[in-house]
Amino acid sequence: MSKHIGFIGLGDMGFSMASNIIKAGYTLTGFDLRQERLDMLEKLGGQRATSPAEVGKVADVVFIMVMTGQQTEAIVHGPAGLMETMTPGKTIVLTATIEPSEARSIARGVLEKGVQMIDSPVSGGQNGAQAGTLAMMAAAQRSVWEENLEIMQAVGQNIFHVGEDIGIGQTVKASLQALIGSTFTAIFESLVLGSKAGVDGKVLYEVFSASGVNSPLFQNCAKLIMERKFKGTGSQIGTMYKDLGITMNLARQNGVPMFTTAAAQQLFQAGISKYPEEDNWTITKVLEEIAGTEVKW
Repeated sequence: MSKHIGFIGLGDMGFSMASNIIKAGYTLTGFDLRQERLDMLEKLGGQRATSPAEVGKVADVVFIMVMTGQQTEAIVHGPAGLMETMTPGKTIVLTATIEPSEARSIARGVLEKGVQMIDSPVSGGQNGAQAGTLAMMAAAQRSVWEENLEIMQAVGQNIFHVGEDIGIGQTVKASLQALIGSTFTAIFESLVLGSKAGVDGKVLYEVFSASGVNSPLFQNCAKLIMERKFKGTGSQIGTMYKDLGITMNLARQNGVPMFTTAAAQQLFQAGISKYPEEDNWTITKVLEEIAGTEVKW
């Protein structure tokens, strides 16, 4: 475990990922704007930094897990950013979900300096981050991917090499989010329909679970809805709303019609407009209010 790992962005996902890296035996230095998150990191045995540049100076591999491309750009190329201190041969692993074009733009200055970069957004939510079972869609030179595979295995279970070019990882994630977002909204609508028409929630859950559309995603989603858990479940609505915006931008750039995903995005727009601090499942409440029903066991 000779590599020193850096981690920038210690939110719910990032903190869980950093925890697993520490548990795997690596030395880890982290940075976050929130001092309480750095306190939590130190309690786990991690070290705190005062800037991305400080992380880049000590770490061989730096994970970035923030919300937006603008934040990522500032972390990498901004004042006291990683590029002020990272030297050739070190590696940035971008696990944040941002626009593919943003990832490519950020990578240009990184690669020119001889620093390696892996474009690897993740899927699996907070549960996957806590369990270390995230799916990772990594785009990088294969030699770079292979060199960093062991450390990526500390946070992910299914680690795919999806291409050589930076941006391909983000493109795969944008395509995946179209399916996930549309699946979520189909679940919300189907449960509200059954409930409004007089079917008990337990019946809906059992029948849907025995059908061809059964999945861990359905079971987790439906349980949270019926238990009326709409906040603090690790799937904040703002994240999926942002991701679907990336998906629709990519569709526009490539001339691809996305009828179902566009409708899903509008449902997320409704949900985030009314319940901005809650989780994905809160869209069900918007539909329930319109239909005059409540999905429950």
